[in-house]
Amino acid sequence: MGMTITEKILAKSAGKSFVTPGENIWLNVDVLMTHDVCGPPTIGIWKREFGGQAKIWDKQKLVIFPDHYIFTADKYANRNVEILREFAREYKVENYYDVGTDRYKGVCHIALAEEGFNVPGTVLFGTDSHTCTSGAFGMFATGVGNTDAAFILGTGKIWEKVPESIKFTFNGKLPKYITAKDLILQILGDITTDGATYRSMEFDGQAVYDLSMNERMTLTNMAIEAGGMNGIIKADEITEAYVKERFDKEYEIFESDSDAKYHSKYEYDASLMEPVVAKPHSPDNRDLVRNVAGTQLTKCYIGSCTGGKLTDFQFAAEILFGNKVKVPTFIVPASTEVAKQLEVETFNGVTLKEIFENAGCDMGKSSCAACLGGPDDTFGRSVDKDVVISTTNRNFPGRMGSKKSEVYLASPLTVAASAVTGVITDPRDFIS
Repeated sequence: MGMTITEKILAKSAGKSFVTPGENIWLNVDVLMTHDVCGPPTIGIWKREFGGQAKIWDKQKLVIFPDHYIFTADKYANRNVEILREFAREYKVENYYDVGTDRYKGVCHIALAEEGFNVPGTVLFGTDSHTCTSGAFGMFATGVGNTDAAFILGTGKIWEKVPESIKFTFNGKLPKYITAKDLILQILGDITTDGATYRSMEFDGQAVYDLSMNERMTLTNMAIEAGGMNGIIKADEITEAYVKERFDKEYEIFESDSDAKYHSKYEYDASLMEPVVAKPHSPDNRDLVRNVAGTQLTKCYIGSCTGGKLTDFQFAAEILFGNKVKVPTFIVPASTEVAKQLEVETFNGVTLKEIFENAGCDMGKSSCAACLGGPDDTFGRSVDKDVVISTTNRNFPGRMGSKKSEVYLASPLTVAASAVTGVITDPRDFIS
């Protein structure tokens, strides 16, 4: 019996030749990531449990990105960042990307990729559920709680159970009006928010390998919305082209064996897919955009680790070019690198940033911003009874602010089309 890509990577990390689902193993962690929400409690647990002489197992493998609650006057949020700052200074942590400096990068999941920490065949843990984003690079990446992170911080190891795998194959060619966000929302509607609980979600098929790295990250990013332990895509020439621009480390590419055992398999014909949304208040509350078209909106939001990458803004610009938005529309680059790209990347000879500004959008600083709600002064935060369509990843009550608001999740094409009309709109109205 062969192994899946996830099983092979975990076997390598554990120093084993073979592992099977359900087996408990010690993993040697290649990278630990944390941020301003979970970093302070992780550090506190680490200091308490490892004592006054506590040492970081490997400073080069620890990465810290303040990104969640940063552009705010909230004193508690500010204190969290100061705790990280003091920790990085005291322990000489080089991979600390402080807000307010030239080193600030933006949202951790995108910054991990941009800064070369996403290495095929390796194991990455982060104190954030969307750490699974990094699985787009043919690596194992998952989120952990503060206690587990503190143990990794002190030992470089973690005790894990090998997950079963589910395979999702998208055959055929994607239409111009379908994005990776539509693919993952389709899956969520099919298997629900607990359909992949503690399982690996493996994405395969021609339509997946036709995607850019940014789009692949959208797929793996939302594996957690199905309860998945990780999302993963085999590394290929597109992956290698991306990583070789950012680092010169050695790495190993794994792929699933033809006789690997899966919990279940799902196959789709990508060419037949239609734009979809997730209606309030769950990412699996899927419907076709055309079925909810005309729903009145009060805000549109394009941003987050899921929907604030360059490709997301390229999609949006194609529709917003030459148009004006009818409701407040927020543009929030996921990283400072993306923000810079908006100033140089063009559509029809006009930079993306100019397209958004000419359309009347509100431009925000690179951060998680309204995706996680945040303090009252958070950019783009929902207020009572807002009806929002967003490229973010979750639409639970209160996720983007007020518990009374309604949030629809959709692709950047659908959000942009809806911004122009002021109501939920099928992007096929703008794209043939």
